[in-house]
Amino acid sequence: MEDKITFKVNIDGEEIEYEVLYTFYSIKTDNNYIIYTDNKNGSDGKINMYASIFYPDEKDRELEDVEKEEDWDEVESFLEGVSE
Repeated sequence: MEDKITFKVNIDGEEIEYEVLYTFYSIKTDNNYIIYTDNKNGSDGKINMYASIFYPDEKDRELEDVEKEEDWDEVESFLEGVSE
């Protein structure tokens, strides 16, 4: 059985635990991405999933929001690939 990789974030005084689903590197954007979940269902009934840019060699650096369209394209392409 695989161990789940989790991390906790303190948002407005509330500690939230997230489970890491995937990490991957994109040559196209030269970014590392992390896809994670809080294991809660959204209003659409599906599990919430989030994506961020992360820096695996910089442990104290915060996750960055995915804002650029090319970054979202990479995340969506990755998720399509793992869902096949």
